[in-house]
Amino acid sequence: MNENMEQELHEHLQIEKIRRMRLEYSYYMDVRDLDRVANLYTDDALCEFGPYGSWQGRDTILANFKQVFVGDLGPKFSSLHYNTNHLVWLDSDSEARGVCYLLDIETFRAPDSNSILWHALYDEDYIKQDGIWRIKRSSLQFFWPERHADEARIAAHR
Repeated sequence: MNENMEQELHEHLQIEKIRRMRLEYSYYMDVRDLDRVANLYTDDALCEFGPYGSWQGRDTILANFKQVFVGDLGPKFSSLHYNTNHLVWLDSDSEARGVCYLLDIETFRAPDSNSILWHALYDEDYIKQDGIWRIKRSSLQFFWPERHADEARIAAHR
């Protein structure tokens, strides 16, 4: 195996680790293991969540998730976070960027009602700390049913 192939395999492995972390995020979110969700963030992470506000730091992120997932949204799998089309760009051995689509649905809705809560896009920065990929910044761009999007950030991806 030549050096280029080894480098390419290494990059693919890192991208797969980031994608797995994002899948864990959705699963832990849906089973309401919010402590594990928070552990996927860096200590100083920033979440820019449109109508939910901007949250700085792992402790604040955890506290705010606990405030969001109450009432009908409290039980496991009362909402499902489908993430698709995850693109990841490695910037270095320890930094990466990614985007993925979010389809967020509520499972407690009546069959004849709309169960879709949000269509959105995660725009994220990742950092590798002690061999583990974590979310450094997560900016959720909401598109439907209300638009809460940073148009300049969206345009930057073109």
